[in-house]
Amino acid sequence: MKKRLIAEFEKQTYTQIIFPHKDTDWVSYLDEAKKCFINIINAIIKYQKCLVVCANVKEVKSYFDTDDNLEFVEYKTDDTWARDCSALCVEEEDGIKMLDFRFTGWGGKFEAKKDDAMTSFLNPQAIRCDFILEGGGIESNGDGIILTTSKCMLNKNRNKNLTKDDITKKLKSFFGAKDILYLNYGYLAGDDTDSHIDTLARFIDKKTIMYVQCLDKSDEHYKELKLMEDELKRYAFEYDFKLIPLPMCDAVYFEDERLPATYANFLFVNNAVLVPIYGVKQDKEALSIFEKTFKDRDIVEIDCSTLIKQHGSLHCVTMNFTLPK
Repeated sequence: MKKRLIAEFEKQTYTQIIFPHKDTDWVSYLDEAKKCFINIINAIIKYQKCLVVCANVKEVKSYFDTDDNLEFVEYKTDDTWARDCSALCVEEEDGIKMLDFRFTGWGGKFEAKKDDAMTSFLNPQAIRCDFILEGGGIESNGDGIILTTSKCMLNKNRNKNLTKDDITKKLKSFFGAKDILYLNYGYLAGDDTDSHIDTLARFIDKKTIMYVQCLDKSDEHYKELKLMEDELKRYAFEYDFKLIPLPMCDAVYFEDERLPATYANFLFVNNAVLVPIYGVKQDKEALSIFEKTFKDRDIVEIDCSTLIKQHGSLHCVTMNFTLPK
């Protein structure tokens, strides 16, 4: 067996999530945020285990009924974006390893020292990698292909002393990848991550990519997302991929800022797909696409209109783990 980054659509052991607390950026609407996270956790534990990282275990436990699929660990984080500061599971000849990459708050935009140290606290056996990488910045098909964006992965606010060739070689080494596919176009207004791939395009199996498609020429995203679509079509031709478009959300605003609402930020759990919705007319269309695509999985809608106020969504606040049996 060759080294590979385990794909999210494969069997999982548990989901990790970080619960909001008063010293996170959720403080202005903390009760609203807590309700959203409780809803996500309750949806996850119907299908698999969920590890909740929280600043106060006693308090957070009180929000839930006792459940065999629910576990808690006390650790105070800077924020709640588990996707980007958690370990990644890589399968090798001698078993599954956790890789712990450096997290710098998306290129130094936000304080992140506690988040960066979280994995070494939770998973001391994880292998520390001297490379800045966020989980939301890469997508694996589980078979040697890594999809990412050049705006994030090659941004000089991350690994500034490395060239594209350097970064490509490191990604191949870390994940045993045959090819690193870069998208040079595509973004969402209000996104702090410099265009994480998990807001734009996602593998749903070894040969299929779901992606955000914008058909409204008056939308500010139209040109970039059309160019991204053209890039994906070229990759699809070269690698025999199938493409499934997802609708672009109507603009959602908070405090006069457009928020990065995207259906590409869905979450795989065992036997289900959790789909973010935002209270816009495209919700129904998106859910229909997921239902038609995943006939063997439950489709569970999650209201993520609160999450996007902090410029992320469902996938961003979770991390999947697959461990040896």
